[in-house]
Amino acid sequence: MATRDLYTKTPEAPVWGIPATGSARFDWEYADGRDRLLALYQKGKDKQWDGAKRIDWELEVDPYDPLGTPDEAMTVYGSRHWAGMTEKDKGEMRRHYASWQFSQFLHGEQGAMICAARIVESVPDLDAKFYSATQTMDEARHAEIYGRFLHEKIGMLYPINDSLQGLLGDTLRDSRWDMPYLGMQVLIEGLALAAFGMIRDTTDKPLPKQILAYVMQDEARHVAFGRMALRDYYRQLSDAELREREEFVIEGCYLMRDRLRGIEVLENFGIPRKEAEELSERSEFLHLFRKLLFSRIVPCVKDIGLWGERLQKAYLDMGVFDLGDSNLDLLMSQDEEIAERLDQERFAAEEKERVAEVAAAIEHGAQT
Repeated sequence: MATRDLYTKTPEAPVWGIPATGSARFDWEYADGRDRLLALYQKGKDKQWDGAKRIDWELEVDPYDPLGTPDEAMTVYGSRHWAGMTEKDKGEMRRHYASWQFSQFLHGEQGAMICAARIVESVPDLDAKFYSATQTMDEARHAEIYGRFLHEKIGMLYPINDSLQGLLGDTLRDSRWDMPYLGMQVLIEGLALAAFGMIRDTTDKPLPKQILAYVMQDEARHVAFGRMALRDYYRQLSDAELREREEFVIEGCYLMRDRLRGIEVLENFGIPRKEAEELSERSEFLHLFRKLLFSRIVPCVKDIGLWGERLQKAYLDMGVFDLGDSNLDLLMSQDEEIAERLDQERFAAEEKERVAEVAAAIEHGAQT
């Protein structure tokens, strides 16, 4: 079935065009490169995988409870709307929320693919071009996987959230070569990683857990790449140039905090937008989720050297300033370890099952 037939609301245009600005840059030095970045490039090559084979797509998913979401996590929980819902209605709302979340993941991954391709084009250093080429492939795989999950397991998609679309547009329209790094690698990827991680660590459903764990293993490398490139570059910038980047970060963080709340889902259930926003503001779960969304962004922003007074005040206002001291390297290494452990558990179980089948076949043969 075509994607357009699964959207809850038809996108305004089948193709979104963004005028490209900035220069494509060639680097004629092919021998030299930063050892850390070349090592990351090698890792990016070694860690390529096929989403059609590594993920067990035979696992069944209940579209009306795809993530095992508890009642308390639903924005309308405890409201008059929740009290009037049947179990069927609640299942339908779970389906819509999962569709909204994974649709934004899907659209964001397409944006990441385009940003990575833009980095290949515009970044001046060949070692960064090499790594960005592997990331472009990673992001294509992620978009493929999320698209397949939505088509085959949920059967419903949401259009891109207006604020996410706005942030992507601002990132891609900027002619400065470092802005796709900052907008995508730090803000959008950081937000996505935190959202992926929260679902990965709380869902008891094996298929979405696999998908998120494996995607996060790739994303850990992407964030490391952005940190390396921007940390080196931002040491060379003037205070005025750093302030411009900090203003972009502040605006982007407020936008994501205040707008990425799934209001579109509640509107689809007949709840007026103003009331939907009030319900979101009262949701304890959403407050916790919003803070966790910045668990990857704040320490990364601090690490790359964007930590001016105005940015610090903004993070104090958001209640996330303390996250600046989080150990980002530890978080990223845990993302990789979780994916590797999941592989070990899955394939060990499959091998055990295969050995049992062989033993049963031998026993059956001995009895006949």
